Amino acid sequence: MQRSIQKLEQKPDFISVDGNRFKPIQDIPYHCHVKGDATYLNIAAASILAKTYRDEYMNKLAQDYPGYGWEKNAGYPTKEHRDAIRKFGVTPHHRLSFQLLPSQLNLFDT
Repeated sequence: MQRSIQKLEQKPDFISVDGNRFKPIQDIPYHCHVKGDATYLNIAAASILAKTYRDEYMNKLAQDYPGYGWEKNAGYPTKEHRDAIRKFGVTPHHRLSFQLLPSQLNLFDT
């Protein structure tokens, strides 16, 4: 979210955040709304756009990296996906800040 805001040509007057955490940016006023997508139309619309983009992206990754089940798991680490990580390893598209496997710390020791 931070990178997206920084790339905007026009600075927003206000930021509505779906969730309970946000790091302030460029002195732009903001408000965090837990479950905001169920209450605010602007957050709901942004959520739909983000999920649509994510689904398209996951389908492309599924073509580029078959076997991980990205076309079915929408980026969440299902058992099938974790098994594929064990079998094929991580890709440049895996977010290493997330725990991919319970033994993840051991994957990167070498």
